[in-house]
Amino acid sequence: MKIEFENNNIDCNVQYGNTTKISIHIDVSGFITIKAPNGTSEETIARAVEHHGKWILEKLQLLAKARETTKTKEYQDQGKFLHLGKEYFLHELIETGDLNEEELKRNLKRFYFASCKKMIGERISRYQVQLKVKPKSIEIVESATKWGSCSSDKKLTFNYRLAMAPIEVIDYVIIHELCHLLHMNHDRSFWRRVGSIMPDYKEKEAYLARYGQAMTL
Repeated sequence: MKIEFENNNIDCNVQYGNTTKISIHIDVSGFITIKAPNGTSEETIARAVEHHGKWILEKLQLLAKARETTKTKEYQDQGKFLHLGKEYFLHELIETGDLNEEELKRNLKRFYFASCKKMIGERISRYQVQLKVKPKSIEIVESATKWGSCSSDKKLTFNYRLAMAPIEVIDYVIIHELCHLLHMNHDRSFWRRVGSIMPDYKEKEAYLARYGQAMTL
């Protein structure tokens, strides 16, 4: 849901449930989640966001500044890197020893490739069964523009940087590419099939759109 406030577009992920009031949550990455009682109208949610608009914008600005100051990766023991949606010190992911920055970066990339291959391999089988499809091959690659792809001859590729994303986001990309085995275009039938397996897929899309640039070496 997109709400305009003081010439700013505020992107929100709305979650309906058995709650008694509307609450607004902003995580460390700036992802906004609004929890609302079942049946709450979009107008009511918009009013709640507008009421807290100044606080939301201030919070997002502070988080943006914090991300900017930590934008440069530190290839040392205390440098922090994402893995499956959480931050870890470099030495928690790979052996650091007396390696220089280039060696650390190379080894960390190998770690992500191996982790991505393992996660895709473990999780794709369940969705293959649900969708009744089977890709010809699966490959982990490096890409600056795509999280995954499906070729006309049913070969799937997945970006190694997915290992930095939460598991449910990895699942979304897996489902997305498997659905292309049934529908090569992004038509209505394609999205209906994706939604039949993952109803909240738009939330995962929003995550990649917002935080994808931070998932890098």
